[in-house]
Amino acid sequence: MRNLAVILVISIVYSCTVQNKKPTTMNTAVKKTEAEWKAQLSEMEYEVLRNKGTERPFTGVYHDHFETGKYVCAGCGNDLFTSDTKFDSHCGWPSFDEAIKGSVIYKKDTSYGMERIEVMCAKCEGHLGHVFEDGPAETTGQRYCTNSVSIKFVPTAKK
Repeated sequence: MRNLAVILVISIVYSCTVQNKKPTTMNTAVKKTEAEWKAQLSEMEYEVLRNKGTERPFTGVYHDHFETGKYVCAGCGNDLFTSDTKFDSHCGWPSFDEAIKGSVIYKKDTSYGMERIEVMCAKCEGHLGHVFEDGPAETTGQRYCTNSVSIKFVPTAKK
């Protein structure tokens, strides 16, 4: 009986400790006011990056773009994806099977009655799109479904 009481006390203390932990926050390097973002971004870039909008499928400049280089955040220039991780998923948006380590953050998104994982730039918290588990099985199995307007392409320099 005494062991049961000790286990109960330990469980209560542990439970209280876990509940009091604060969620970890990102250390973002880019902090701007909404007015500053509106002045910097186009109307569509602002809608997607800051308001979590979505461009229409098959309308973005990068959905069928396959040159060698990297893709950076349209809001802050943070490196996000490399061209060797891009693939044609036939979904109408640029798709990547992997983000550059530490370049993005993830957030549960329950908007529109769905449960998805939102992908955001780790540097400016700009909305990029969502990640799904239906990517190429031979690589990561993930599909980063990304809005073209949220990224910019930087070609590899010719030597």
